[in-house]
Formats: sequence, structure tokens, C-alpha cells
Amino acid sequence: MATLRLGPLLRHVDWETGGSATLWVEADRPCRAEVRCADGAGGRARTFQIAGHHYAVVPVSGLAPGTTTAYEVLLDGVRVWPLPDSGFPPSTITTPAVAGPGRAAPPVRITFGSCRHAAPPADRHGPHGPDALDTLAARLAAHPDEPRPDVLLLLGDQVYADQPSQETRQWLAARRDLRDPPGAQVADYEEYTRLYDESWRDPEIRWLLSTVPSLHMFDDHDVIDDWNTSAAWLAEMRAKPWWRERVLSGLMSYWVYQHLGNLSPAELAADPLYGAVCSAPDGTEALRAFASAADSDPAAVRWSYRRDFGRTRLLMVDTRAARVLEEDRRAMLDPTEEQWLRENALAGHGGFDHLLIGSSLPWLIPPLIHDAEVWDAALCRGERGPRWARVGERLRRLADLEHWAAFPGSFAALGDLIEEVGTGPRAPATVAVLSGDVHHAYVAEPRIATAARVFQLTCSPVHNSVPGVVKWGFRLGWSRLGRWLGRGLSRHGRTGRPPLAWRRTGGPWFGNQLMTLSLSGREARLRLDQARRRRGGRRGGRRAARLVSVLDRRLTPGG
Repeated sequence: MATLRLGPLLRHVDWETGGSATLWVEADRPCRAEVRCADGAGGRARTFQIAGHHYAVVPVSGLAPGTTTAYEVLLDGVRVWPLPDSGFPPSTITTPAVAGPGRAAPPVRITFGSCRHAAPPADRHGPHGPDALDTLAARLAAHPDEPRPDVLLLLGDQVYADQPSQETRQWLAARRDLRDPPGAQVADYEEYTRLYDESWRDPEIRWLLSTVPSLHMFDDHDVIDDWNTSAAWLAEMRAKPWWRERVLSGLMSYWVYQHLGNLSPAELAADPLYGAVCSAPDGTEALRAFASAADSDPAAVRWSYRRDFGRTRLLMVDTRAARVLEEDRRAMLDPTEEQWLRENALAGHGGFDHLLIGSSLPWLIPPLIHDAEVWDAALCRGERGPRWARVGERLRRLADLEHWAAFPGSFAALGDLIEEVGTGPRAPATVAVLSGDVHHAYVAEPRIATAARVFQLTCSPVHNSVPGVVKWGFRLGWSRLGRWLGRGLSRHGRTGRPPLAWRRTGGPWFGNQLMTLSLSGREARLRLDQARRRRGGRRGGRRAARLVSVLDRRLTPGG
């Protein structure tokens, strides 16, 4: 009898008709996966096989718009979800009410964050303190009538392939000799599956992901720290005998565990790789060939995607695999990816009230760090000679100088695009870049003359920690002294002033946290919740932590 190994994850919920969704599952053997909803809707799919593992993306149709319906999962006709005696409310699919004549577009509530280390089984908080996603799950489970996010955006570092937990390192040591490279890091596809097991099998997280739709994008730790930071870095990594298996396994596992669920049923049906994998007895080689092509020619594959939620448009942008790394033409996005972003940001201009750009790496960062990255990019280009170029490359890796500012042309191009979208009578009410990565949260606003309000909204980590010296560095980066130091770096690198100015209008906040953006009509509201230990709470228990709102702010007049 087939059993449910992982999932279900509720992924795509249709906001155009409100009648369909997809659920992702992993079973322990080949089988037919089926979803049955309480209102009679449902769907089924055969599993496909990758490296001895069995997965299915089940399309669910027949859902009624504007409803919430409980569902169950069956494998070969046997119910495997909900789990017996789970103690959680039923997993449900909530569909939006569909806009129409006399009916406004439904509001949307988007919760986002990045950088989540899985909590140890013995203590769901571990050394990093309470897990914000785990704490959100516990709160929603305890209060089923509380409003839930319409979608959860996971903006990178969903797993840490280069920094596994102590439990996973012990598992790796039982599998192979950790004295051999890559040591206590994951090496192949099977070891990646362990990371997803550890991260998504936690009872609270498993229930949350079964009932709140999620959209994903990778960042560096999903593969390795500093992934694609420079051409020199990539050349060094490709010379290592273990690297090829690592990067191919990282891309293969991301496609299976994260990327497939970002796609609508129509996009899945039109995807030739998905069709090939599902029709083959074993899809491993087809997926491996795809990953190899993606690694050797980033322009051949698009990981970015677009989702429309009523009159809110979300563009999730790949800021890792789509880079151009040659120093004389460095870019955050290759030309085809940049054109995709531009076309989708401008398509239907005037037909949406809010434009959201999901970028794992922030566009606007503390000014000192911005100037340091622009300066470092100039050094690496050779502006101060070969000796300084070598210094710049070492600093780039040591200090993670690889955000949009480290690609000055791309930084300016994104600013120009945002200004173009936000200008004129048909401009949306807001344009917001949603990001994570930098292990603190803040709100920043550029000083540009647009009809739209423009924001950089940054939130991380979901579950990680920040050394005190790094906190001090971020605070310095936002300070007046930091701006003065940054100007000194600009003079040394002969880089000039940034093409636009910006100011921090909220934060910085440190802790495990999630941001929620609530959009209704042309109104926008932002909330930041931090996970904090309860006094007297049972260690490791479901009620050991709580979410505390540290920001609740209107972003638009009357919002």
C-alpha cells in the first residue's frame, strides 16, 4: 500500500475563475494520487519518478469561487491525509470571489519572508529562537476563524544545502565519509530530499503548507552560499570534482519540490519537460539533462514567473541563475530575462492597482552597503588596476557584496522600469519590491517623482540568527556616518553618486519575522510580525511562542 512521504502542499490557486488549484505530494512508491473535496470538486494524477522518489502534482477542478472547502488525499484509493489524530483543523482550499460587473476585485493578503533553517525535532525553536512560520501555523491552527494569508511567498533559502542541521550532518555521516568533499554539506539528489523532509515534515509547517497556497523562489543557500557571485567564483567551483553533482541536484530538486507548484495547470500542461517526465517510466535523465542545460546556459531556462491576484500583479524574478557574470558586462538579469520583466511589468498597464516584484535580493539596501557594492564592482572591473581587482574579488565573497547594487547597470535599469510603470494617469497605486536575504527587516522609499508610491519591503529571516557585529553593521549602513563613509568609497572607486536616492522609512527590525501586505482596491497596508517566546511556555511546544506585531502601517492614503 502506498503511503504519503511528504505533503500535501497547496500550491497554485486560480484567481481568474476561482475554480481550480494544484496540490503537490510525494509518495513512497508509484501510485495514483487523488484529491477529494467536501463540495465534490477534485482531481487525480499518476506519480512520476525522479531518482527513486515518486511525486504528483494533482490538478483540482470544479471548485466554487469565493468558498473554503476541506479536502482529503488518497493514494490508490486509500485515504492518507488528513493524518489520523493530527489535532489540526481540516486542510482546506480557499478560492477567491471572482470580479465581474458590479463586483470589485477581491482583496489579497500576501505574507512573505526568506531564510528559514529547519528547527530541530527536539526543540522547534533551536539556537535561532522561535520559527516565525511555525508560530504562524500554530496561531492559525489554534484560531481557525482568523484571517489567513491568501498566499505565502517564500523568497529564498527554503533549505540550506551548505549549512545542514546537526541531525542532518549525522545522517550524512552515516551515509558517507564526511572527510571527503563536500564534507558536511549535501552532495546529491538523495541528500537534497533529506533537507526537504526535515523542513516540511514539521507538523505545524506541514499543516500550514497544506492549507495556505505558497509560491517559491530560490536564493544562494538553496544551492550554496555565494552561488553565481562572479565569473571567477564560478570557474573555481566548476573545477571542483563534486560541484557538478551538487549544482545539478540542487536545480533538479528545486524543479521538483518548489518550481512545479509555481505553475498553473495550463502552464504545466504546456511544459515539455513536465510532459516528458510524467510520460516516462523514470524521468531522472530528462530532468538531469534540463538541469545541465540550465547550468551551462542560464538564458535557456526561465525560473521567473508571473501571477495575477485580481488587480494585483506579482512578478517573481530569478536573481541567481539568470545573471551575466563576465566583469565587462555584469548584469543581474540576462537580456532575455530583463525583457521578460519589462514586458510583464508594462503589459496591461492600467489594468492593475499594485505591482509587486519578488526579488530574493533587495533592490534598495543600506546606503553604505550599496556604495560598498558599487565600489567593489568597479574594483573587480579593474578601475583601480589588477591588484585592487584581486582585493575586490576577495571582498565580494567575504562580505556577500552581490545585491542589485553590485550590478550597477541592472540597479539603474530596475529603477527606470519602476519609474516608467509608476508614472502617468494609468499608474498603479503602489509598486513594491519584496525581498529577503539580509537578515533584518525594513521599509525604504526612493526619491523619485511617480504617481505610484514606491517601496522596498524587506523581511528576513523567518528562522535564523544575526551576529551582533552584523546588526551593528546594518545599523551603521543606514546612518548618516554610513552615508559619509559610502561617499568616500565612491570617490576611491570613481563611481559617482547612485542614479537615485532613497530613505529608510521603517526599521531596521531584527528577529524571526514575517511581513504581510494587504491590498484592497488601491489601498495598501503593511504589517510586520515577530516570533517571540512566551513566558512560561512549554519548551518546544506549540504554545511556546507567539507572533507580536511590531508594525501596522498604511502605505497609501486611506489604506
